[in-house]
Amino acid sequence: MKYENLFKPILIGDTLFKNKIFCAPTGHPDVSVDGDFSDDVISYYERKAQGGAATVTLGEAIVDSKYGKRHSFQLSLDFTNTRHSLSRVADAIRRHGAIPNIELQHSGMNATPGVVTPGFCTGADFVYGPSDDIIGNKKIVAMPEEEIWRAIEKFADAALMAKNCGFGMVLIHAGHGWLLNQFLTPRLNKRTDKWGGSVENRARFTIEVCDAIHRKCGKGFPVEVRISASEVLEGGYGIDEGIAIAKLLEGHADIIHCSVGCGIGLPNSARTFSITHPCMFKDDGVNVKYAAEVKKHIKNTPVAAVGALSDPALMEEIIATGKADIVEMARGLICDPDLPNKAREGRDEDIVKCMRCFSCFSNAHDKGMFWCALNPQTNRERYFLHDSDKVNPRKVLVVGGGIAGMQAALTATENGHKVILCEKSGRLGGRIRCEEKVPFKKHLSEYIAQRERLIAESSIEVRLNTEVTPEYARSVGADAIIAALGTKPVKPNIDGIDGANVMLADDAYAEPDRVGESAVILGAGFVGTELAIYLHSVGKKVTVVEMGDKINTAGNNLHGIAVRLKMEEENIPIHFSSKAVKIDEKGVVCETPDGTVRYDADTVIYAVGQKSLTDETAALYDCAPRFYPIGDCVTPQNIGYATLTGMSVARDIGRY
Repeated sequence: MKYENLFKPILIGDTLFKNKIFCAPTGHPDVSVDGDFSDDVISYYERKAQGGAATVTLGEAIVDSKYGKRHSFQLSLDFTNTRHSLSRVADAIRRHGAIPNIELQHSGMNATPGVVTPGFCTGADFVYGPSDDIIGNKKIVAMPEEEIWRAIEKFADAALMAKNCGFGMVLIHAGHGWLLNQFLTPRLNKRTDKWGGSVENRARFTIEVCDAIHRKCGKGFPVEVRISASEVLEGGYGIDEGIAIAKLLEGHADIIHCSVGCGIGLPNSARTFSITHPCMFKDDGVNVKYAAEVKKHIKNTPVAAVGALSDPALMEEIIATGKADIVEMARGLICDPDLPNKAREGRDEDIVKCMRCFSCFSNAHDKGMFWCALNPQTNRERYFLHDSDKVNPRKVLVVGGGIAGMQAALTATENGHKVILCEKSGRLGGRIRCEEKVPFKKHLSEYIAQRERLIAESSIEVRLNTEVTPEYARSVGADAIIAALGTKPVKPNIDGIDGANVMLADDAYAEPDRVGESAVILGAGFVGTELAIYLHSVGKKVTVVEMGDKINTAGNNLHGIAVRLKMEEENIPIHFSSKAVKIDEKGVVCETPDGTVRYDADTVIYAVGQKSLTDETAALYDCAPRFYPIGDCVTPQNIGYATLTGMSVARDIGRY
């Protein structure tokens, strides 16, 4: 076997796990106040079990609805109505050979007073934490000892309920700024009793929770504890304290799961989000070093590493060299739930690696679903796995070989259709291929190359350097046309825009050597800001100018935070509310609220948006019995929209 260490089973407590790839917790917001998950949620977790992970973990399950909830979309484990949904989730996971796991959580200082769960709304104007404090308008009251013991019992009761519902283990969340982590960190825990002061006292709460669960659920029932091995925050504890905490947990926890960061909702914690959940600007496996340091001091308890993992070769190396005993991933299995099965079978080239764009998390936050940019089936499993409808083979012409067109061609072929794929240029992949040299976009480049390979290996007839006019489309005689023509860049109407020192962002990505030593980029969408980060990394002095008052995130707010923090880290200036009015050989003149400002630069680059090729698309509407415009040629969107529409309409052909 190619990855024998990764796929060797591991015994934890009384349970044998079939491999060392664990699905890290993701809480799902599609839950009712009464604790009912939708069928889509259950299918979301079940799909990961089908893909070969040893365990699948349900996240953000609150043990104390009276004092522990942050928002109403968190599952309440002390509300009896949740038993039915929990049992369905556990069964959906277990029947595929994976161990159902559930993350037990108490928000502590992160809690929101008055969040409604039937029968548990306190009406209190405070929340509990380790010490008295005030954050904004929120009053934090030091948790009395009797309340600490009550919370310990709530953790144990929640674990027993989960066990009775069919869960084979529990994960205690003692990291990321939640209640137990609040007690662990001296930054927040100012107590002088036995629950504060020394690291032994600060760890007492978490240890007592582990012991209470083992008393109620049995010594052989696996208890995983997630800690922040370092808070990676100024004023927070570092790896030495994380090691000390881990050493105290040995003999009480069955797995020590080493993450990092202080979590959300606490002062200055936003900066650690893209470290806890590594953004695309971080290296693969960037946080494994923390688990590796902990592992050096832990003798008898498995240590789990997490963070930016999707490469099975890297995961094998982590296990083989003793950096960790278990590897965990969340977004890696959102992007490709079949990653474990593919790796076990040696099909590395078929793995779709997460590009860490935060599309899934941003969609979950804003829309209640973990929709992935590269995997349109994620959180739509019930629809895409429904294949009972008969498909009548058709002749399909796909116009445009970008991401949407490639996905449509592949899906149509998988459904038995004869497919002709025409691309105007000499290469598949679309305009986004201009970014293939960008290091932090390597997984996107790998994805495009993988699609190109799959098309080459299929029966799809590819016609490059072929512009599809209405006359050409009619000559093909297709039963259906899928139009995926994409967009063209908007060229702003600015005096001097045609100057010799002016470039399109696409060209700057593709040929950075043509950019002078200094550059001004017009536009603070992701095209412009990511280009600024890239050009800075190759030694250019870059300034970004934006007409609006903030970065245009197009709905992906979490990636927007990562971009903003990266620009701050690299000291890349960005000027908002600045309208470019003139370009000359020395730079750009802008109108700002403070008057006219000049930004000198050798090169001016424009990245001010995209315009859909609507006229070219509409011209094809009557060239076949069926016509499906998809992707950006309908309206400029994102990669997720391209893959989704490409897969969906291709499935519709011959079926409806």
